[in-house]
Amino acid sequence: MTAFQSDFLHALSNRGFIHQVSDAAGLDALADRSEIVAYVGYDCTAPSLHVGHLLSIMMLHWLQQTGNKPIALMGGGTTRVGDPSGRDETRKLLTYEQIDANKESIKGTFAKFMRFGAGKSDAVMADNAEWLTTLNYIEMLREVGRHFSINRMLTMDSVKLRLEREQELSFIEFNYMILQSYDFVELARRYGCNLQMGGSDQWGNIVNGIDLGRRMGTHQLYALTCPLLTTSSGAKMGKTAAGAVWLNADMLPVYDYWQFWRNTEDGDVERFLKLFTLLPLEEIARLAALQGQELNEAKKTLATEATALMHGRELAEQAAETARRTFEEGTLAENLPTIDVGKADLDNGIGILTAFVQAGFVASTSEARRQIKGGGLKVNDVTVTDEKMTLAAKDLTPEGVIKLSLGRKKHVLLKPV
Repeated sequence: MTAFQSDFLHALSNRGFIHQVSDAAGLDALADRSEIVAYVGYDCTAPSLHVGHLLSIMMLHWLQQTGNKPIALMGGGTTRVGDPSGRDETRKLLTYEQIDANKESIKGTFAKFMRFGAGKSDAVMADNAEWLTTLNYIEMLREVGRHFSINRMLTMDSVKLRLEREQELSFIEFNYMILQSYDFVELARRYGCNLQMGGSDQWGNIVNGIDLGRRMGTHQLYALTCPLLTTSSGAKMGKTAAGAVWLNADMLPVYDYWQFWRNTEDGDVERFLKLFTLLPLEEIARLAALQGQELNEAKKTLATEATALMHGRELAEQAAETARRTFEEGTLAENLPTIDVGKADLDNGIGILTAFVQAGFVASTSEARRQIKGGGLKVNDVTVTDEKMTLAAKDLTPEGVIKLSLGRKKHVLLKPV
């Protein structure tokens, strides 16, 4: 492990954030003088970011904590094109109205991890629509496009992998790396930005930006990437059977977010405590040393600390208490996620398979059938054995709800309205 002098790279290195750095010594010297201005770009493809984005957000957090300046770049312009990185097919093009709505919905996330303002190390929120949407195509080709080699562009993973699999790559996507490189140059000119950070799959695009900056006369630019996280069992971090683990509470209830972290595999607890909480490394080492059943305490601490960062301490502790009451006392905790169902639907009877799909526990009725055969589904803590069962008013608990469960850790309440 490289011995860094700066607090920033020292913290990132000790916590496992660093995958590649373009010029470690040069960047370390800048960080040691608190002169880094770094950005990470976030395209507005959905109304919420997901857990996969947290790694780079935490990097921006530690950047600011060590006296440097973070820039959260909204991809209002690049989202109109679509990033081909890591994809086998073209992203669906969103309308400008959808992109703007997504952008507004995403913005609030960053204020939970960074301090925004006009001070030297205060964070800035920029939007590449500001400069990309006003570009003149001919000028862009002359001033920027001439610095790009098609031969080199074809060797980039985002392009090469698609072509090797004989998957179509549209011309609009092919331009994405040029726009991303130009973002780096524009941020360098506007804000003195000198570092771009991102996932390891972005390395080629970031290095392109450094090269473009050199050709277009900016100051020295740097690249730093974090590893693309997989769990110890090899699954992609932040993906579950029910889909992405969203950061916005209106897309994933706080309790479910807490449970995602609580369900961390044993082999990932120490790594995730370092990456996704602010706990001191000594405390993390103590928690990571726990064995057997005691390791569950470390998982609960991870869940509560990670949830507190995103949703606030009060809601995180509420979720922890809900889980404790549900599992340890076997009581029906009122803070469990709730789904409204029409009273008329309940009077007519709701098919058990449909109910579990609506709850988001399974993707399809056929998957619900498989869960029933394996004894995985419960209604009011009673295992479901009949796939033709229907839920009706008779199934309401004294609290006026129906509790659906998948395994021991996933619960939701159906509430008639």
